[in-house]
Amino acid sequence: MKNIRNMLVGFFLAGLVVWGVYDHLREQNGLKLQENEDVISGMKIGIQEGEIAPNFKLSSMDNEEMSLTELKGKRVLLNFWATWCPPCRAEMPHIEKFHEEHKDQNVVVIGINLSYTEDSIEDVSTFLRKYNVTFPILKDEKARVADLFAIHSYPTTYMIDSSGVIRQKFQGAITYDTMKTAMDSMN
Repeated sequence: MKNIRNMLVGFFLAGLVVWGVYDHLREQNGLKLQENEDVISGMKIGIQEGEIAPNFKLSSMDNEEMSLTELKGKRVLLNFWATWCPPCRAEMPHIEKFHEEHKDQNVVVIGINLSYTEDSIEDVSTFLRKYNVTFPILKDEKARVADLFAIHSYPTTYMIDSSGVIRQKFQGAITYDTMKTAMDSMN
């Protein structure tokens, strides 16, 4: 009986160690949501409309780090895209126009390139030059943020209000008018 109890205690302790290592690695890789609920607002953190968007940190094409929480207080258009995606290419001029016309109105446009799907990062640079993209493009080289936001179709766009709450989610290409209407409807 004593051996069984010692064995159970050993399994329990080993499980705690494994869980701790897993949790630590997830946190280091930016995959852990801070909490299921935002402490200040009491709102759920998640990827559905009405939830606070989960924070992430990625590097830009210029290797500058950016996180979603540093944009709090601004309205955000967050677009997941890839160079090889025809609807993404069709939508890019609309996003650039939206960025140019709204960048001085407390609105930030962020593109997250699904870099893990690209042949090379140079393909992304070439695409950005070809389409004259001037808004920040972040590289998701290991699918961390795409997984965090459960991105399964391209492009996917989130409209996030100045409090960090997801107000709308669009799967597939959207037009300038759709972006403007969505942004105008939130604080």
